[in-house]
Amino acid sequence: MTQVDGLHAALPKPLSEALAAKGYASLTPVQAAVLEPEYEGADLLVSAQTGSGKTVAFGMAMARGILGDAERFRAADLPRALIIAPTRELAMQVKRELEWLYAPTGAVIAACVGGMDARAERRALERGAHIVVGTPGRICDHMRRNALDLSELQVAVLDEADEMLDLGFREDLEFILSAAPEERRTLMFSATVSKDIARLAGSFQRDAKRISTVSDRQQHVDIEYRAILVDNSDRENAIVNILRFYEAKTALVFCSTRAMVTHLSTRFLNRGFQVVSLSGELSQAERSHALQAMRDGRARVCIATDVAARGIDLPGLELVVHADLPVNKEALLHRSGRTGRAGSKGVSAIVVPFNARKKAERLLGFAGITATWAAAPTAEEVNARDVDRLLADPVLTTPVSEDEAALVATLMNTYDAEALAAAVMRQYMAQRSAPEDISATNVDGPKPRERAEFGNSLWVSLSVGHTGRADPRWLLPMLCRAGDLSRRDIGAIRVQENATTVQIHADASSRFLAAIGADKMLEDDIKVSVMDAAPANIDGPQARAPRFDKDAGERPARSYGDKPSYGDKPARAYGDKPAYGDKPARAYGDKPAYGDKPARAYGDKPAYGDKPARSYGDKPAYGDKPAYADKKPHRKGPSAEGAEGKTWAKPASRPAKSAWTPEGEAMADPRPAKPAGKGAMPAWKSGPKAGKPAAKFGKPAGAGGKSFKPKNRD
Repeated sequence: MTQVDGLHAALPKPLSEALAAKGYASLTPVQAAVLEPEYEGADLLVSAQTGSGKTVAFGMAMARGILGDAERFRAADLPRALIIAPTRELAMQVKRELEWLYAPTGAVIAACVGGMDARAERRALERGAHIVVGTPGRICDHMRRNALDLSELQVAVLDEADEMLDLGFREDLEFILSAAPEERRTLMFSATVSKDIARLAGSFQRDAKRISTVSDRQQHVDIEYRAILVDNSDRENAIVNILRFYEAKTALVFCSTRAMVTHLSTRFLNRGFQVVSLSGELSQAERSHALQAMRDGRARVCIATDVAARGIDLPGLELVVHADLPVNKEALLHRSGRTGRAGSKGVSAIVVPFNARKKAERLLGFAGITATWAAAPTAEEVNARDVDRLLADPVLTTPVSEDEAALVATLMNTYDAEALAAAVMRQYMAQRSAPEDISATNVDGPKPRERAEFGNSLWVSLSVGHTGRADPRWLLPMLCRAGDLSRRDIGAIRVQENATTVQIHADASSRFLAAIGADKMLEDDIKVSVMDAAPANIDGPQARAPRFDKDAGERPARSYGDKPSYGDKPARAYGDKPAYGDKPARAYGDKPAYGDKPARAYGDKPAYGDKPARSYGDKPAYGDKPAYADKKPHRKGPSAEGAEGKTWAKPASRPAKSAWTPEGEAMADPRPAKPAGKGAMPAWKSGPKAGKPAAKFGKPAGAGGKSFKPKNRD
């Protein structure tokens, strides 16, 4: 078996054979660095670019510590190695990588991943495992339930440590590592080493060795970065054309929100793309099915949020599209790192709206990336690439087999070559979505049309100027609406005191004149007049009214046209209005003077003393109020005698309620005495009432003469 170049003696033979069987011809820089003799047995803090083979690197680095000198593991009991990953996808990817790497050693690898069946994981841990791979939350859960014992742990690996800190797993990491033996070996792998990562390394590592294969000045050589400058309204159309232009076997489109993922997924499905979506709102089963569809070839485009930026390994991923700009340089690197892996080439296309160009340039500068700025592929460019791919398709150059010869001969005898070629072309194009129309884009930014491009143009005059508060920003959209023009059809706009001159391209002049009609009117009653020639001052600055020069010391007189100057203003004519002194006294007419005012007439109203006494009608006097006996008797007392003139008299002493009668006589209890034992209180109940009838059992006889007989409760 061929050995892999660059392997050291520290790597066990089974792992070397597994690498050779997998097709490894040489090791990546980070893989070769962790096998250096000086790092054997030491804690490591490793930073390397995404897609540089870090999973295989720490798999090789921990092999000697958990295998020793043996080539195969003994029976599985407590785990010897623990790998912690921030996301489910990354944990499952690490498990798959370690399975083929440690397959010759007979290693048992268990997964503890959130979203999976926890009971099945506990059963696997009870059976024993050599290596455990999981996410922080689920590992802590198994530890608290005593399903995971780390007392025999020899190596702990933290993959994508910076991402775990960003996701808030610091407390979980501290809980996990504090339960592991202090003499363990700790390996930390991260794309970047921030201050938080350094502090975490200082807390849980002992004299860690620093390994860095990241170059600050050299970007990932296997990834081609392209910044696609588009108008904001053409952003989605640009993504469609990018996917069609590159025609990648698998592509990954990153969005910043779940809503955007849903929107693009729906639109691309309607356009005929084979699309799956990936976001945090999906369950683990749905996310696994989406990734499996990409690996099987049932889907070619995956639209995802940044939750998929870490740990997704899609074989043959050729294109990454940033539909939304990444929030920072780390997100940009991790998104782009999904392509260009293991020596393969890839393209990272960043869709940049015009208003976000400065932000994109700063982002690329911080990440140390040199991108190629270009416009989005047009429909013509996409169609041209389709033709090239059709002509280079192997289906046209593959020799005809014996099984196909008969049908080929039949087709050639039935149809001519032109019909067969048209059928091939139509079949090829029908399998692909049509490209979108995109407005032409200047990579250097939108520029106004130069005046030289207009040449022999049409000049018109508008009947509004500075006095009418005319402004080019107001006139331009008005001309486009009323004159059936675009911004490119309008050149110079010169606002004068009482008029405005506008330059219109010669190709659009006839369309403009036809749109404004015979009356030649715009909105707000603005009159349009066609000029015979261009204004004389078109190449100079716009003419304005003269301004007051403070240094001259004298302000020029304002011209008011025919309005007379102030000194010539005639005196105000008051007509026949008399002067103030000649104003006549106010005429009061026949109104009498104050002293002559007659006394108030009261008519026939009598004087105060003659006012008659108040009439109370038939209402009796106070002393004539009827006696109390005529009132309604007390509601609880007996009714009074009906004899008129008698009053109700309350008895001096009220008898007991049971003996009350209207005559005031006592009434005997009609109830017969009950024998002892019937209704009496049980004898076993002590007290002075023993043997006496219970009060609740007695009841007066009713109208029917029957009395209530309680049941014998003895």
